[in-house]
Amino acid sequence: MRLTPKILAALLITFATAPVVENIAFAATSNPEIIARGRQLFFQETFGGNGRTCGTCHPAENNFTIDAAFIARLPSRHPLFVAEFNPALSKGFENPKLMRELGLITENLDGFDDLENRFVLRSVPHTLALSQSVTSPDGSRTGWSGDGAPGDGSLRAFSTGAVIQHFTRTLERVPGVDFRLPTDTELDALEAFMLSLGRREDLRLPIPVRGTLAKRGQEIFLDDNLGKCNLCHQNAGANAVIAGTNLGNASFNTGVEDLINTPTQLGGEKVPRDDGFGTPGNGLFNTPPLVEAADTAPFFHNNVVATLEGAVAFYNTPEFNNSPAGRTLASLDPKGANINLDLGQVQAVCAFLRVINALENIRQSRELINTARSTGFSGFFAGSNSLNQAMEEIDDAIRVLAETNLHPQALANLRAARLWTQWSSVLFFFIEPLANLAQSELDKARDDLLESQSVTTQAAFWKPS
Repeated sequence: MRLTPKILAALLITFATAPVVENIAFAATSNPEIIARGRQLFFQETFGGNGRTCGTCHPAENNFTIDAAFIARLPSRHPLFVAEFNPALSKGFENPKLMRELGLITENLDGFDDLENRFVLRSVPHTLALSQSVTSPDGSRTGWSGDGAPGDGSLRAFSTGAVIQHFTRTLERVPGVDFRLPTDTELDALEAFMLSLGRREDLRLPIPVRGTLAKRGQEIFLDDNLGKCNLCHQNAGANAVIAGTNLGNASFNTGVEDLINTPTQLGGEKVPRDDGFGTPGNGLFNTPPLVEAADTAPFFHNNVVATLEGAVAFYNTPEFNNSPAGRTLASLDPKGANINLDLGQVQAVCAFLRVINALENIRQSRELINTARSTGFSGFFAGSNSLNQAMEEIDDAIRVLAETNLHPQALANLRAARLWTQWSSVLFFFIEPLANLAQSELDKARDDLLESQSVTTQAAFWKPS
């Protein structure tokens, strides 16, 4: 039995009538047992499919996303490569070449009736800070196009769409044969877990960053007539406030699909133009949060830009400034001006984004170390997992600052924190004193990135917990 439009419609009705969590902030912070169950499902449950789990494409150790460098380290029989060793999925399921070279995943957002021609290739969006980035006045916004879930489009339904798209044993996609659909209870748990990841609140800019370059970058970011970044990325998040109207997590046509000489175009593979929001779409793509941007390269829905500096510089290009989004921003400018940042201004904005990314890495690593401490010696394995993830976060902070030689003192403190965290995982019996040393170094690094903290600023967000 093939997943025909009639069967799919029946499934979507089921999704649309299932109970939906109304208070996202509450769901993200409550019911630790449900969140723990969601974590288990996210990383271990294959739903009777081809061996993939949600964590296959959203691994915790890589900021819940994948890229070509991470993919290159995976073993040849990893479930991500199922199209390479399962004959039933050898054609029309993935493009292994572009997956390995560019980190692109095949999506059939317009249906499964013409797999050869009706598909798009997209990067894997991270799942951090979802509690702050999937809502809009018009409903949920999920995935790169804002309509990445079947049925009601909610994050809860997103999991079901992922199972149908990515977990199937064959291209027939028959529920109960090629996979099993998640139950309502499982969808609740998966949603709660995903909403618990990363930040639980947006920043409140400006914050007292240290460093001449980062300070200037924040000024440019917040200047609606210069950088104009804060219009669509309010407080460096994923929500737009334009002309006084709160659009929530909005979608825009920024002209990314109009870029020429991109890696996908030069590779000789068939890559249909991605049409973005809707069916078949109108070229709109979602606004991602920026706090997590520096350590989740490459950028945009198709991984078309490799570096943070390149991503910010894109907004100077004719492709953006001639796009519907670019023309809208110019219409709001008193002089009708487009975005036109010089090289120094681009570097300054990126320095600011790197600093707030490193601060978030520090916050998360402190939280993970505290989680490990709370497990006690009897929770050695769970505690070790938390410490390993804390080391990943510290490594990210080191990398995003070191890439452009920012804050050498903070880098020294971060490297010391990394070493103490590693010793904590090796000598778990002595975790209390070793974790104290690690967190002390993290606090020193944070204090090198922020001016003296004030209760009137969101710097309190990064205070020790």
